[in-house]
Order: sequence, then structure tokens, then C-alpha cells
Amino acid sequence: MKRSEINRYMAAAEALFAEYHIALPPWAAWPPERWNDVGSEAAEIAWHGLGWDLTDFGSGDYERIGLLLFTLRNGRLTEPVSRKTYAEKLLVSGPEQVLPTHFHWHKTEDIIVRAGGRMVIRLWNADDQDGLADAPVVVAMDGIRRQFAAGETVVLGVGESITLEPRVYHTFWGEPGGPPCIMGEVSAVNDDHTDNRFLDGVGRFPSIEEDVAPRHLLCNDYPAHLLGSGR
Repeated sequence: MKRSEINRYMAAAEALFAEYHIALPPWAAWPPERWNDVGSEAAEIAWHGLGWDLTDFGSGDYERIGLLLFTLRNGRLTEPVSRKTYAEKLLVSGPEQVLPTHFHWHKTEDIIVRAGGRMVIRLWNADDQDGLADAPVVVAMDGIRRQFAAGETVVLGVGESITLEPRVYHTFWGEPGGPPCIMGEVSAVNDDHTDNRFLDGVGRFPSIEEDVAPRHLLCNDYPAHLLGSGR
């Protein structure tokens, strides 16, 4: 992705959050140069991958296959292990903007539709070879147990949620014809480097063409001195 594209989508997300009165931490608005002036007091942000996260999953077509996330809090599964055993994110999915089909090896997560349009999600269990199982999928939706056929789609409106346990394949997108869908994710510790199994083997983070300066740093842009101070 071009950095200019990332900047544009980031600005649109900031406007969307403001429209729905969703406030981000103050450092979310820091310009890139501000990060060079902070020290170990901000190491948790970098070391735990907090902040802006925008990806096209290597598709080259963010509006068709992509997702914008903002990680508000997170722990660590690898050394040094954090005392935090939980994570929280905001997610923005545009109408028909698809998140590639995947499951998590360890993480259980709740996805909650917070504002905007409705979310459409498709579900499968993983089989013994980590493919798609042709078996009913049982999930909790706002604490109520529900069963769906393999590959069935479920539509969630604002205030509704779904619990996704490990090895439940899922893909979701904003409902066609509606506004962008703003979701919250509350989960166990999130590790995007080791805990994702994408059905089609896509990449998690984008390659970036630096055609302009960043609007804000992404979670994988933080300077090396912050990563070092978090060890």
C-alpha cells in the first residue's frame, strides 16, 4: 500500500470515530516526530503493538479486502510475558470490505458491533487438517447459545455481539449499502505474528510504499529505541 492511501483511510477513520463520539488515547494523534522524543515511559505502546493498524492483507485492494484496527490495550504471549491477559480493539469495516477467512489457535474473542452499519459474518469449524469442516458451528451471541450451518452468514446490528473460540474460521464485512461498521473486540491476548491461521495464506501486515510522510505511525512503525526499552 502507498503511505498516502494509509493516511487517507486513517483520516477517514478519525472523522468516523469523531462522528460517533468515540475517543482515542491522546497519543493516537501524535505526529510521527513526537515518538522520537519519548522514552521508556511509552515502551508498552510499542512493545505491545498498540495503536493504528491498517492492512490490505497483501491484496493490493484495501477497499475490497482490508481492515482498519486500533489496538487500545494488549498483553504479550512471548517473553517478556505481560501481566495483562486481555486485549481490546476498535475495528472498522467498510461495506463489502472483506476480512480474509481465518481462525486463531489460542485467542477467544468477542466482536461487538458498536456503531455505524451492520456486520455480516460467515462461520465454519476447522477440520483436523485445518480446512473448513462441514459441521454445524455453535457460538454464543450476547450470551445466548446459537447453532449455524457450516458457511452460514449471520448479520449483527449495533449492540449485538458474537463470541469466537479458537479454531472457528470466520470472515466478515460491512453490510452492503450501509455505512462503515465500527466494531469492538474484547479478547484474550492478541498475537498477530503467531496466532492467526489464514485459510488462503494471506499476509497479515502490508508492504508500504513511502510516497509521503506518515500522518500517524502504525503499530509496526514505532522507532527501535522504544522496542528496545520494552524488553
